[in-house]
Amino acid sequence: MRALVIRKRDAQTREKVFVGDWPAPAGPVGNQVKIQTLYSGITNGTERNQLLKGNYAPADEDLPKATGYQTVGRVIETGPEATTLQVGDVVFVGAHTGGHLAFIVAPEDDLLIRLPDSVDRQEAALFGMGGVALNTCGNAELTIGESALIVGAGCVGQIAAQMAALLGTRVTLCDIDDHRLEAARQIGAAEELLNVAGAGWTEKIADASFDAVIDFAGVPGMEDQLIRAARGQGRVLFIAGRDKVRYTFNLGQQRVITIKQNSHFDTDDLVNLCRLVGRGLIRLGPLIQDVVAAEDAKRIYDTLRDRPNALLGTVFRW
Repeated sequence: MRALVIRKRDAQTREKVFVGDWPAPAGPVGNQVKIQTLYSGITNGTERNQLLKGNYAPADEDLPKATGYQTVGRVIETGPEATTLQVGDVVFVGAHTGGHLAFIVAPEDDLLIRLPDSVDRQEAALFGMGGVALNTCGNAELTIGESALIVGAGCVGQIAAQMAALLGTRVTLCDIDDHRLEAARQIGAAEELLNVAGAGWTEKIADASFDAVIDFAGVPGMEDQLIRAARGQGRVLFIAGRDKVRYTFNLGQQRVITIKQNSHFDTDDLVNLCRLVGRGLIRLGPLIQDVVAAEDAKRIYDTLRDRPNALLGTVFRW
């Protein structure tokens, strides 16, 4: 079976490549369904973390391994106990059992949803990152008229900016890459866009300016700066993968700051994302920069590992 597989490259880094002989899944049995993949999307932060042996990465002894959680495919077979899905349904699969695989077998009540005709299939390949964005905005408890600083204009940050704007929040989106900020400018959800490269953060981000500070960038050592940007009674959310979080305790205590972590997403997030995308209220199309054949994956993953800012949304055709 065709698959995209992460494997060792050297002592510190990995590579992810296309293979044609990965073991095919068994089944379906019970309430499982077998899905033929149409498109799969890269989860930029998580998959780069795995390439660099970060805190989300599988251990060396578990390699090679197929990883990923953004798949769009068509149901081609159902188990005897499946009742909600049928052959021909197009679904999004967000479970880690999915990976970038030509065929997936998963329970029909797993982290997946049926896609309506109103949702573009390629755009749905970014629903995993979109689900994280919606889950994060809910965890941030954003409300009308509040101000939110979203740090990092990758796919998750861009979708979170759109969701926050829909909730009535005044959104400031910052990054160090003009290309990503230009994509955000075209989408138009953020009320302010800031390039914080170099001394930009010090010059443009005033202390105690935001009700919520949501970090999708995960830059080590920035914790104190993120907390300083929050107002009294504000919230700071650490989303991106950090091995450890270190901050000056009194920064949060004196302002009664709430510090949260966010993890993943659930089926409700996917259902709501699907509804909003289908109605044109959240736009994923402008975030898709590369649509390439799965066979061309190594070039894309080498770029993700070595020059991550060169990518935005990437979708593989199967």
